Amino acid sequence: MQSSGPSAARPHHRPFLALGLRLLSAGMLATMLMMVKLSGEHGVALPETMFWRQFVPALTLLGWLAARGELHRVKTARPRLHAQRALIGTSAMFLTLGVVQLMPLAEATVLSFTAPIFAVILSVALLGEKVGRWRLGAVLLGLAGVIAIAGPDSDNLSPLGLAVGLGAAFGVALVSIQVRQMARTEEPICVVFWFSTAGAAMLSLLLPFYVSSHDAYEWALIGGIGLTGLLGQLLLTAALRYGNVSSVIVMDYSQIGWATLWGWLIFGQLPPDALWIGGPLIVAAGLIIARREQVLHRRPPIDPQSAPNAD
Repeated sequence: MQSSGPSAARPHHRPFLALGLRLLSAGMLATMLMMVKLSGEHGVALPETMFWRQFVPALTLLGWLAARGELHRVKTARPRLHAQRALIGTSAMFLTLGVVQLMPLAEATVLSFTAPIFAVILSVALLGEKVGRWRLGAVLLGLAGVIAIAGPDSDNLSPLGLAVGLGAAFGVALVSIQVRQMARTEEPICVVFWFSTAGAAMLSLLLPFYVSSHDAYEWALIGGIGLTGLLGQLLLTAALRYGNVSSVIVMDYSQIGWATLWGWLIFGQLPPDALWIGGPLIVAAGLIIARREQVLHRRPPIDPQSAPNAD
């Protein structure tokens, strides 16, 4: 007789492995952002950096699928939706990578964690979801964190950088809503492949205006950006194979530690006092939202007209 317990329902459920993979993913992505900032200081234009960031994963996935005889996995009947996702996603990536060239790494990383807050707001505006006191409170808590970071102790922060950082988080939240809708019919590897391929194609149009010659060190940075970005995405995806999103997402916040370390070692920058006040508020807001998503996912369906609005 087969077991009917949780392990039978999820044979690949290995929470500690999932946490470890997500932790490695956070380290890879934080290292990628450090190299993006470093490449910018060495004169590599952001559009060129973004092209290689997209081209390397697209080429790698294409080669891997071709070697396995699985190119059919990237076939899609929704090219327009993929084109929209690529346009919005590439715009969000421009802001995400651009903000680290305008702000210290730690501050830019903390601002990126406002994405769950924007996701809650967008889920109401675009999907008509109901938001109760817990998630509403988390949104207000996160906004208080942003206000603290942008407060009187923010003289060393660029107003443009602050705006770009929040815009990047908004873009990531909008992409997450898109991907949630696409996941109903599209395989994840198909979404990643077409996002990378279409993004590289769009960015290639800008290369004649921004491409320049590079020395060995700059090419190493460009290659490192593509490699760490790809590894970060693969590790992130692998973590979701062995654990739930709401369980492993806490590891994402370790990027703050990596960003602080790289900022100190490479750029000689340490976070201001305001970040130690606003940062924990933003992290707490994200954790509350993740926890509420987990609780709501486990609840059985109920009649919305007979239930209190207490999510």
